[in-house]
Amino acid sequence: MAMDTAAPEQATEGTDQELTDGFHLVIDALKLNDINNIYGVPGIPITDLGRLAQSEGMRVISFRHEQHAGYAASIAGYLTQKPGVCLTVSAPGFLNGLTALANATTNCFPMILISGSSEREIVDLQQGDYEEMDQLAIAKPLCKAAFRVLHAQDIGVGIARAIRAACSGRPGGVYLDLPAQLFAQTMNAAEGAKSLVKVVDPAPAQIPSSESITRALDMLKSAERPLIILGKGAAYSQADDEIKALVEKSGIPYLPMSMAKGLLPDTHPQSAGAARSMALKESDVVMLIGARLNWLLSHGKGKTWGEPHTKKFVQIDIEPKEMDSNVAITAPVVGDIRSCVTGLLDGMGADWRAPPTAWTDAIRTKVQTNVERMAPRLRNNNNPMDFHGALGALREIIKERPDAILVNEGANTLDFARSIIDMYKPRKRLDVGTWGVMGIGMGFATAAAVETGKPVLAVEGDSAFGFSGMEIETICRYNLPVCVVVFNNNGIYRGTDVNPTGGADAAPTVFVKDSRYDQMMAAFGGVGIYATTPDELTRAVNEAMESGRPTLVNAVIDETAGTESGRIGNLNPASKLAKK
Repeated sequence: MAMDTAAPEQATEGTDQELTDGFHLVIDALKLNDINNIYGVPGIPITDLGRLAQSEGMRVISFRHEQHAGYAASIAGYLTQKPGVCLTVSAPGFLNGLTALANATTNCFPMILISGSSEREIVDLQQGDYEEMDQLAIAKPLCKAAFRVLHAQDIGVGIARAIRAACSGRPGGVYLDLPAQLFAQTMNAAEGAKSLVKVVDPAPAQIPSSESITRALDMLKSAERPLIILGKGAAYSQADDEIKALVEKSGIPYLPMSMAKGLLPDTHPQSAGAARSMALKESDVVMLIGARLNWLLSHGKGKTWGEPHTKKFVQIDIEPKEMDSNVAITAPVVGDIRSCVTGLLDGMGADWRAPPTAWTDAIRTKVQTNVERMAPRLRNNNNPMDFHGALGALREIIKERPDAILVNEGANTLDFARSIIDMYKPRKRLDVGTWGVMGIGMGFATAAAVETGKPVLAVEGDSAFGFSGMEIETICRYNLPVCVVVFNNNGIYRGTDVNPTGGADAAPTVFVKDSRYDQMMAAFGGVGIYATTPDELTRAVNEAMESGRPTLVNAVIDETAGTESGRIGNLNPASKLAKK
């Protein structure tokens, strides 16, 4: 039955029983499940929830926009394997957080979006309540699961279901709808405590079949040019030792997707990162570990993979429906990554045959050739900088600080950094992921600093920074060890486009020339630095990383240095009419 919605002091008149309310039950349920951080934006009806959570010892990180709080919660989930929580107000605030929730689901990050909402009886009759919206119906298509809690005694179950849905199987986003009146509902405190649920084993192991392990090993043993591709699912699994052992025992070259960089050091002798094109085209058997054959891998076909298509695929994934999504998967291995990799290791035996040396030597030679060819470009000290010189400087800084977390977004800034900056430890590179969405930068940087306590280097294109730039105030407010480097080339891709009409309006891709992003950071009490050469950039970032103070380096990049759409120009169809 519905609970008494009177305020606690009214409900206790004439009785000595201790009461609790919806606010405290939500907080107690989260803390019971070891969720101690909340990211969000305060406002009606969840302001007091944030205040009370902070008073109960939770860390409440308040952002300037819900979308960035959502991105923070999502990457917190990726880093910790516990769902990150984003707390928003109703309707517009909920919608702002929904982009991050959908992105979390697409990228398989465990996250819970908790939003206040209007009461059902008003929403269903469309009577025009404050910020009225059927939020549950809107959220359902964009997340793994969506729940609404109407009664205080169900809060524990509601949060438990959200946690299990976010973490189990293929992780993802979950929406939890909490109507405003729920928070004020009261009930007996002892009964309230009994209603809470401690989730046991939210992501149980899923053991692969022995037949699938044998089939996969037989394929790998028969391969002449095998290749392993590591995806961010492999990084999320935290099966770091097992994956390293599998790669090294197999002797197979491996190619890390961007957020899997560092599972093994990019300088590892089996890394094929610097020979990506050759490895993809010439391999004959490819094993995917936590990676999907989506657009980032050209859907497993086409020129990227070498035609005619003759490759065979082994795929390790916890989701059976992922198999055969683009091409036939000859050896599907369904289960959690740790169990699957352990099964492969156990099945390899002492007599495992390493790949032919003709293949491994060819990969190693190509890697060495490409690294040597690139080296002089990464050592230039041009003024203004180009992408290679600037990223070459940052590459050395990460090499000296392998525990630092690199956040990276942009077009050219992202695409060049993926291949230039080596990573040495797992889950130290965070970027735009499957959707390639811009705006993750400051949210990811904030959560990375909060969740790990490690220094963060956020390398941003000036366009990407614009999506979340106001959150540098958040970084300063919480005094986080974040150094933001904005690659400022005066526009999107390049700052050289002109208005073809000769009118006063700037071209659509051009920003204010010589913008001083460093002064924005100084305005909020952080450190702002202006850098025009790789040497200046090196000094500025080293100072920031050593001090731990919030810092923004405005790195001036030659506005002619970029390329259209970074390295995905093929996805940007040119207008034939515009060329006439």
